[in-house]
Amino acid sequence: MGQPEVLVVAPEKERCKRRCDLLTEAGYSAVAAASVDAGAEVLARRRLPLALVHTRRSLPRNWEILNRTSKGTRVVVLAEESSVTDAVDAMRAGAADYLAEPCGEGQLLQSVQRAVGGNAAPGFVAEDPATLDLFNLAGRVASKDVSVLLSGESGTGKEVLARYIHRQSSRVDKPFVAVNCAAIPEQMLEAVLFGFERGAFTGAVRSHAGKFEQAQGGTLLLDEVSEIDLGLQAKLLRVLQEQEVERLCGTDSISLDVRVLATTNRDLKTLVSEGRFREDLYYRLHVFPLKVPPLRLRQSDILPLARAFAARFGGVDCNFSAQAQSRLLEHSWPGNVRELENVIQRALVLSEGRELPAASIQFDDGAPVRAGLPSKSLGGDLREREQRLILETLARTRGSRKVAARKLGISDRTLRYKLARMREDGVELPGPYGAECA
Repeated sequence: MGQPEVLVVAPEKERCKRRCDLLTEAGYSAVAAASVDAGAEVLARRRLPLALVHTRRSLPRNWEILNRTSKGTRVVVLAEESSVTDAVDAMRAGAADYLAEPCGEGQLLQSVQRAVGGNAAPGFVAEDPATLDLFNLAGRVASKDVSVLLSGESGTGKEVLARYIHRQSSRVDKPFVAVNCAAIPEQMLEAVLFGFERGAFTGAVRSHAGKFEQAQGGTLLLDEVSEIDLGLQAKLLRVLQEQEVERLCGTDSISLDVRVLATTNRDLKTLVSEGRFREDLYYRLHVFPLKVPPLRLRQSDILPLARAFAARFGGVDCNFSAQAQSRLLEHSWPGNVRELENVIQRALVLSEGRELPAASIQFDDGAPVRAGLPSKSLGGDLREREQRLILETLARTRGSRKVAARKLGISDRTLRYKLARMREDGVELPGPYGAECA
């Protein structure tokens, strides 16, 4: 069995899309319908375990059509406004749950999870006390419109927590926009963040709104904010201070109403002391810090996450042998939740039955990689040649990243990003680069 399917019935297209996006990110397969009659047609063709139905004051019990036309489908009613009488009537009529708008998305997902009887997605799995405390704190800060700095190792789930904060905030009905600052070339990041007018640079054939404008009224996530160069940090600071942005080659300032969240897998305070990150920007982002612990310090989350990944990728009835569970618990998880996800997908491929044996749990460190050479699993001649070229250039420049970047014709930040990707792929790097945090 694959992902649990949920029918979403809502006449407003945008509301329906938001609900479907939420369920999809939470590990469900969402099916949209614009009316109860359209939903009944879907259920006549397919048997779904749950229907999420928005009701209006003029049609408070329209959801009962689904009860009459389908068998085995439970219904969660989302009412336009709270009514004790309607709630009692709905529960007596067989509704699985009754929620009144506006309800928190965490509350909605809990209701869906109870009704389906399955597990929530890995993004919302939290059983370890440390994780529960973290999500509790994140829920409390979500209601306060302040900047939040999420720190932690790569792959711990910082973006998941950022999305959780957005969903628990008053901005939940507005956009959530994420920008990976490490993946965008240095010379393009300013245009991506702030937008540009037509003719601002070669190829700018039309004006374009930047990420700040796209997140208007909602939340902007600056993922890996430590990778922004110092010059752009000064411009970013001004935007945050003034709450207005000016597009490249623009003449008008655009007022902003955006909440900013940021993530980093580096120690920003150390970067500040080294002169690599602006102190004033640090304090602008560091209003409320949240540190996401690595998976090895959240032992109670390992098996629930593993089961949730197995349910998502292989079917809800997959389980692990006792020996497989021991292997999962004994591993140090240097790649954190992202590594666990890969291990479970690999186990599902290697396993033939519903129970995953210990032999199917294969870790990335099982086969050592030869020093200085990319793993054969990297795939693709172009990628392998690029990695060999980087290694050879670093060797010729005696490990100087700045000189190597110049010889390769790329920026220092782009080279840092490529080295981080090589470490994640298992390539053994020379000198300090092999131990640097990705």
